Amino acid sequence: MFQQKEKVGEKIEKVVKDDIWGSIKEFLDLGFTFFEGEKQIEINIGLLLLVIFSFLIASFLLKWIRVLYTRKMNEVDKQKFISVFKFIKYVTYIVVVFAVLSLAGINVTPFLAASAALLVGLGLALQDLFKDIIGGIFIIIDKSLLVGDIIETEGKVGRVIDIKLRTTRAITRDDKIIIIPNHKFITDTIYNYTQNRRTTRELVRVGVAYGSDTKKVESLLLQSVTKQKGVLKNPKPFVLFEDFGDSALIFSIHFFINDSFVDPRIKSEIRFRIDDLFRANGITIPFPQRDVHLYQTNTKES
Repeated sequence: MFQQKEKVGEKIEKVVKDDIWGSIKEFLDLGFTFFEGEKQIEINIGLLLLVIFSFLIASFLLKWIRVLYTRKMNEVDKQKFISVFKFIKYVTYIVVVFAVLSLAGINVTPFLAASAALLVGLGLALQDLFKDIIGGIFIIIDKSLLVGDIIETEGKVGRVIDIKLRTTRAITRDDKIIIIPNHKFITDTIYNYTQNRRTTRELVRVGVAYGSDTKKVESLLLQSVTKQKGVLKNPKPFVLFEDFGDSALIFSIHFFINDSFVDPRIKSEIRFRIDDLFRANGITIPFPQRDVHLYQTNTKES
């Protein structure tokens, strides 16, 4: 009797489980059907849930990879990596969608062909945008440009304040913002004053009159930078006697600074000091000179 009741209970439990699973299966099979040639394609709730689940798994894995790679980075490098990672994340999501659809039996070849044609059209129309993004990825990965670097592009000097995936922003010496497309950094010549180190060598050039005491000129030029704020004491400044010019003897005073962004102000103050020292010591800065010879010819009157 007890065994019969147990068997009846098992049958009832099995019927209930079958009914529940059947209801779930019916729910997952809800959707619509269309034909691709002779092939029947079904889009149902189960497929949509599979796509969503795949998105969640991909998102979790991407987040884990991002945390793994950025855990030892400083804040600046972390922000750069995240900018690149967003681009990788979008590409990954597209791959996941096509992979799930393909596993579900849907022929994704027409979608891929249409996407390829669309990408070719977009590539031609937005080639500069793609070049900027690729340039931004290269800048961020190889660290060829960093926030705080002093750069010169198209005759303008600026300090980099922000590097994004498409553009780089820099502030010029007159407090204006220039926005530079990132492809410029891989196609054009860009001067980076601080790529190797923060210290740079600058110079001020001046001409003195012929007959001046050259050793005294050298001493005065060195004196002009000795107490100048912003000029480093080591490496030491030095003077070069560059050339015998048309109207003057050409000298240059070379010095080192650790902030190229403010070098026009430093050079201006040095020029003021050179002018004062030359005046006080009788050294003349000559005007351009030309010798003009007039020849008079005798003409006979006929």
